[in-house]
Amino acid sequence: MEKAQILLLEDSPTLSAIYAGFLVDEPYELMMADSGQKALDIIHTHCPRILLLDLNLPDMEGMDILKYIHKENLPIVVVILTAHGSVDVAVDAMRFGAFDFISKPVEPKRLLITLRNAINNHTMSRMIDEYRENFERQDFCGLIGTSMVMQGVYRIIESAAPSNATVFITGESGTGKELCAEAVHQLSARKDGAFIALNCAAIPKDLIESEIFGHVKGAFTGASSDRKGAAMLADGGTLFLDELCEMDIDLQSKILRFIQSGTFQKVGSSRQEKVDVRFVCATNREPLKEVQEGRFREDLYYRLHVIPVALPALKERGKDILEIAKKLLIDISNEENKFFKRFGADAERILLSYSWPGNVRELENVIRNLVVLNTGEVVHANMLPPPLNSITYVNGGELSVTEQLLSSSSTIDDAEQQTLTSADANCQAALNNNETIGDIIPLWLVEKRAIESAIDYCSGNIPKAAAMLDVSPSTIYRKKQAWEE
Repeated sequence: MEKAQILLLEDSPTLSAIYAGFLVDEPYELMMADSGQKALDIIHTHCPRILLLDLNLPDMEGMDILKYIHKENLPIVVVILTAHGSVDVAVDAMRFGAFDFISKPVEPKRLLITLRNAINNHTMSRMIDEYRENFERQDFCGLIGTSMVMQGVYRIIESAAPSNATVFITGESGTGKELCAEAVHQLSARKDGAFIALNCAAIPKDLIESEIFGHVKGAFTGASSDRKGAAMLADGGTLFLDELCEMDIDLQSKILRFIQSGTFQKVGSSRQEKVDVRFVCATNREPLKEVQEGRFREDLYYRLHVIPVALPALKERGKDILEIAKKLLIDISNEENKFFKRFGADAERILLSYSWPGNVRELENVIRNLVVLNTGEVVHANMLPPPLNSITYVNGGELSVTEQLLSSSSTIDDAEQQTLTSADANCQAALNNNETIGDIIPLWLVEKRAIESAIDYCSGNIPKAAAMLDVSPSTIYRKKQAWEE
């Protein structure tokens, strides 16, 4: 088994020897440096998994090395070795990605536990990076979003695309069903063929058969020449029938025969035409309900419903909303010769809290409206058009205790923010139950209980508890030390 490489940066030979003695029986390959420059040279050639970093160095500040690792995004877990008087400096180092800190004099047990946790953190980070590289995609054939529900959609499309099986897409209007169909086509062996999309709801019922199958000259009034339909145009490619449940029940039987045999007749012709077409269809209705109520043929449903793909509503996609909005903002700004680059925090909050009944199509309209009617680089809440500009509440209620305090202070750390969120829940519960202010748990006690519960749940593993609470381990160590004084 390959040993994990650890770089010890300590300018004191005595302390270096002591630390090396602590690790002599451990499965680590220890490298040592007594100056910042020597450490950087080793980092450039070996890139160790862990760096034990003393902040007080003879030739440079240890913080400069940490900042370099953070800036270059090097896969090195940094543990700070610090005297008690520089604990505050070590805490600041967490902002630049330090994993943990150990106060001097270093105890053997504390060092070994921290190193094991650091190795586990490095392994987990690498696994997450590999997952993101292999599975988490932000832009998939024009579909944007990293939410888990969309990752599932991407995997279904990838699996289904190489086959000839019919794909049946369901989802609310504006969720991107045509983009999904195009993705199936682009990833298939038919990608060099035509992709023909036909919206069955947008074509008059007396013309839709002609649009699909074509017609011959004189087939009906106005048919002055032969015309190819979507079926013939899609030969060798993909035919996408959008809003299929809007199709007249009589025409559905002809579609069924076409799917089963690959043959059809143009309107007004007795000649059979044969084509090779991949079918993808979509609807914003509930197809089974349409079958049960007699508006959609059951045999056609089961013929088409081979590989179902359910597209989620935009409101169910979390922060995908912001990813899509940012992409639209840049694209539309370029089209309109504007200079918008991002959304302000106030605008982002409203975008995330709105229900988006029109889904991505509505979001695109909102972005185009604000780009055309405003100027600047940052989109603020007052630039958003109706109905978003009338939202003065988040999720139907006043700004939470957490949001009010965060908006008035820039010095709240991670643990305090977690505490405020818990306190906000207690305050809201008290208000809902008409309780007096005396029933509300003090902030420090809410924080203490939350941290202690997390530590107990993690069997005393403070770094693991810190990860679950979304704070740094040093924050928990500081809080525990304060409670014990």
